Amino acid sequence: MRFAAPVAAAGTPVTRLNPVTKLAAVLVLSLAVLATVDPVTPAVAIAGTLAVLPFAGLRPGPLLRRLWPLLLGAATVGVVNVLFAGEATGTLYVHSGPFRLSSGSLAAGAALALRVLAIALPGLVAFATTDPTDLADCLVRQVRVPARFALGALAAYRLMPLLADEWELLGLARRARGVDAGRSPVARGRLFATTLFALLVGAVRRGGRLATAMDARGFDASTPRTYARTHPVRRVDLLVFAGGVALAALSLGVSVAVGAFRPLVGG
Repeated sequence: MRFAAPVAAAGTPVTRLNPVTKLAAVLVLSLAVLATVDPVTPAVAIAGTLAVLPFAGLRPGPLLRRLWPLLLGAATVGVVNVLFAGEATGTLYVHSGPFRLSSGSLAAGAALALRVLAIALPGLVAFATTDPTDLADCLVRQVRVPARFALGALAAYRLMPLLADEWELLGLARRARGVDAGRSPVARGRLFATTLFALLVGAVRRGGRLATAMDARGFDASTPRTYARTHPVRRVDLLVFAGGVALAALSLGVSVAVGAFRPLVGG
């Protein structure tokens, strides 16, 4: 499955936004979610994010294909915290060895799962609708990130589709040679580990060649760089950032209004 597939068609409103303002809006919303441990704040943040997705021109199919690992990770975090809660507060339902299932652990697990989802979902949408080259340019020109770091990160991001292709080629090559794990989970784990090691070796070699090629082309030069594309901060970009701030304030405000607000520090 390709998680690098675009989730929005070229030219849609969300892809034309300034990358820095999108990330700034995501950062403000994430800080609001991190400021409290209650389930209301992340729930409101998730609802607000989902409400604006149809207006952004996102395609639901690719977005869902990217979203299911996130849902699985959030559910795993919630279940683990429910089963292995340090303190069984509230009504105790099940107590068997290290497993404590209580009303307090259920609420804490649900809050953690929602926090993971509320932090990761806006970031996933922001990165999935941003051209990596535009992001690197904006980080260098507007945030004053060192060009060496930004261009190196851009090159690494560009290598991800190549690594996916190489993973598939390694699997096909092993299958052509008759290497099959069958139904044994131990053999499947061993085959996965060896394939991953081969991919890591290939990635290190490819990264070394890429670094040498970039140095040969002057990417490490100290002279000022020029940029072919400009990315001004427009009024719509400021509105997006204001929307992120408003959603963060709304999430915290609803939590305080219903009496669920529990600050992370000093609560």
